[in-house]
Amino acid sequence: MFDLVAEHGAFCVVSKHPGVSFHRQGDEPGLVETVRDRLGMPALWPVHRLDRVTSGLIVLARSAQVAAELSAAFAAHTVEKYYLALSDRKPSRKQGRVRGDMEKGRGGAWRLLPTALHPADTRFFSTSLVPGRRLFVLRPATGKTHQLRVAMKSLSAPILGDALYGGSLADRAYLHAYSLGFTLQGQVWHFTDLPRQGEAFVLPELAARLAEAPPWSLPWP
Repeated sequence: MFDLVAEHGAFCVVSKHPGVSFHRQGDEPGLVETVRDRLGMPALWPVHRLDRVTSGLIVLARSAQVAAELSAAFAAHTVEKYYLALSDRKPSRKQGRVRGDMEKGRGGAWRLLPTALHPADTRFFSTSLVPGRRLFVLRPATGKTHQLRVAMKSLSAPILGDALYGGSLADRAYLHAYSLGFTLQGQVWHFTDLPRQGEAFVLPELAARLAEAPPWSLPWP
């Protein structure tokens, strides 16, 4: 269900596998419960979430005080987050910004609106990775439900494997939380995590591209 990335006295960072839920689903334990039990921790506090289909970095606080500090950082949008996504379709724009309100539609999906009262805000760059596959580096400024998946659909390039938003069939939904940076108790922390699952993710071209142009080095607007 997860790989341990870092363990600290105040928090732990794990890489969630795709298809894993945060909370218990019937007889299947959720991510937080599983991490707590396997690491032998008496309690853990989640301070942010990933969709079930999304893999990648999650930070879990080990005390209520740390949880409050990290939650405040996420709420203030001071946590630096970068995601990776793949699509097999050309986007309407190769880079830029997707901004707009979101509302719930049918079948559990969300949709982007032309208004901007309380907008989801995502910046992105994209580039050809291998023939038939385009890599997107996504930098969300907000944390709305399904925000990145809706943004990709709005660009006419739904995430590969994301059937809910019209993505082509694949062995997984190709969305991964790659990088996470935050300040806690005066210390700056930065973690990265290459995707481990998905035949289209575990390509040498992906690791080479990220080494050549890490997300934080891109000319973000």
